[in-house]
Amino acid sequence: MPAFPKKWLWGLLAAAVLIPLLRPLLPDVVSDYRLFLVSTMMIAAIAVLGLNLLTGFNGQISLGHSAFYAVGAYTAAILMDKLDMPYWATLPIAAALSFVVGYLFGLPALKLEGHYLALATFALALSVPQILKYKWLEDLTGGVQGIVLNKPEVPFGLPLTEDQWLYYYILIVMVALYWAAANILNSRSGRAMMAIRDQNLAAGTMGIDLALYKTVTFGISAAYTGVAGALSASAIAFVAPDSFNFFLSIKFLIGLVVGGVGSLAGSVVGGIFYVLVDNSAQALSTFVKNDLGLPFDLSAYTVFGILLIVLMYLMPMGIVGGVYYLVRSLRASVAPPQEKEQAALKQRVSG
Repeated sequence: MPAFPKKWLWGLLAAAVLIPLLRPLLPDVVSDYRLFLVSTMMIAAIAVLGLNLLTGFNGQISLGHSAFYAVGAYTAAILMDKLDMPYWATLPIAAALSFVVGYLFGLPALKLEGHYLALATFALALSVPQILKYKWLEDLTGGVQGIVLNKPEVPFGLPLTEDQWLYYYILIVMVALYWAAANILNSRSGRAMMAIRDQNLAAGTMGIDLALYKTVTFGISAAYTGVAGALSASAIAFVAPDSFNFFLSIKFLIGLVVGGVGSLAGSVVGGIFYVLVDNSAQALSTFVKNDLGLPFDLSAYTVFGILLIVLMYLMPMGIVGGVYYLVRSLRASVAPPQEKEQAALKQRVSG
C-alpha cells in the first residue's frame, strides 16, 4: 500500500500551497525574494534527502554528493542552453544520468567502507569541478564562466510571477520525491537497505544481495541529488564549476547531521538549516563587527561549525530526534499513573 503523509503533514502542505496567494495581502512578508529563498530550501531538502538515503538509511558515507548535484545541474543547463529543451523535460534526464554515474561509481566503491569510502567520494567531489573547467569541454560547459540561463516562463497564462511559479513547481517535485522515498523505505527493498546499514554481515547471511542493494542505493541517492541540481539550474538560472566544490558536500552532510540522520523529516530540517545559515552568515558577521564591536569576521563555515557543536551537544540525534525525544518526555510526564507503570515495565523488560 502507498505510504501517505500523516494528517498534520497535509495541513503543512495546504499552508505551503496557500503562502504565495497571500502576497497581495502581505507584500512585505510574502515577497518574491522570500519565495525564492524557500524554493532554495526545498531544493536543499531534496539534495539532503539524496544523501540521507545513502548514509542515513544504507550506512554508506559520502563526501562527494556535490558531484552528483553538479551532474544534474549541468545536464539541465546544457539541455536548455544548447538544445532549447523545456526545463521540466530536463528533470528525468538529469535523474537518469545522475543514477548511472552514481551506480557506476558505486560498483568500485563496494570494496570500500567507512572512512575509505568517504575518501573516495571526497576525491570525486574535488575532481568534478576541475573536469567541468577542462578546455576540451568549454564549448559545452562554458568553462570557468559557466552557463547563464533564462528563468522558466509561467505556463498556461497563470496569473503568477516567475518566482511564484518556480515555488509551486519545486514544491510539487519535492512532495513527489519525498512520497517516493517514503514508499521505497516502507517496502521490502527499503527494509533490506536498512538491514545492511544495521548489520552488514547479518544481512548477507539472510540472503540480501549486498552488492545489488548498495549500488542501486548509490544510484538512487545520486539521482535525488541530481534532480536537486537540475532544479537549482532552473531556479538560479546560472551554473558554474566553482558553485559545486567540496564545501557544498560538507553543507549537505552538516544539514543531514543537524536535521537528523535516518529521518525523512530531518532531511527537510537539514535543508532549511543550511540555506538559512548560508544566507545569514554575512549579516551575522556584520552585526558582530559593527553592532557588538567585536573584531571577528564570521564566515559561513565558522557559523556552521559553532552551531553544529552546540546542536550536537544539546541534540545528538539531530533537531528532529531532539524534538521527538522532548515530545515523548512531555507525553510521559502527563500520562496517567497506569500508563507510566506500563512504560516503566516495558523499559525494565527491554533493559
